[in-house]
Amino acid sequence: MENETVQTTAAAVEMVSDPNFIQSVAIFMDEGGIFMWIIFAVWCLAVAISIERIKSLFTYDIDGGSLMNMIKKHVLSNEVAQAIQNCSNSNALLPNVLKSGLKRANQSKEQIMDAVEASILEAAPKLEKRMGYLGLIANISTLMGLLGTIYGLIQSFAAVANADPASKAKLLALGISKAMNTTAFGLISAISIMVIHQILSSKGEKIMGEIEEYSVKLVDLLGTKKQMVPVKEDKAA
Repeated sequence: MENETVQTTAAAVEMVSDPNFIQSVAIFMDEGGIFMWIIFAVWCLAVAISIERIKSLFTYDIDGGSLMNMIKKHVLSNEVAQAIQNCSNSNALLPNVLKSGLKRANQSKEQIMDAVEASILEAAPKLEKRMGYLGLIANISTLMGLLGTIYGLIQSFAAVANADPASKAKLLALGISKAMNTTAFGLISAISIMVIHQILSSKGEKIMGEIEEYSVKLVDLLGTKKQMVPVKEDKAA
């Protein structure tokens, strides 16, 4: 399996570095006109946003199960301060949300829930940041591809209007072929962006799902722990 992967990667690198391939891409871009470069520019913007989102989402993610087990161990051992310290050592969103609940461990269950919910509201925008731009850019790529094709067809029909009747069919076919380049490139750009958008959305939903799940478990844990603490009898009575 590793050998097949290495061979596939090597073949891809060799194809991209092939002068004929590079020349074909250059011709493809040039024939499509200005709209090809507009699509390429918005696609590069989407790639930059995607890279930033990938880095952020992987920073925000953490093994929620292991973290919750560690917190549960400290809480049951009356080591809430240690649990807070462990949560402070991470840049992920889940530890930050759980830390807000742990800081109110001695307060009522409702107050703990309020703190946790406030932290969740702060975390949600961080997961959704710039995600809307990817969907917008995918739509723009598709529409710019269609616009480029229509513009190319207009030019093609205008060019063959006064051409020699014998060469009209050939000129028209060539013009339509070039005009379709923008549609093809627009769809390639849009499809790739939509795939990346879906992957990032799934990652964000997974993180938010864990935040909501373990937040409820923490509130329940702290509420149960307080009920387990024995009430001291009044000796004066």
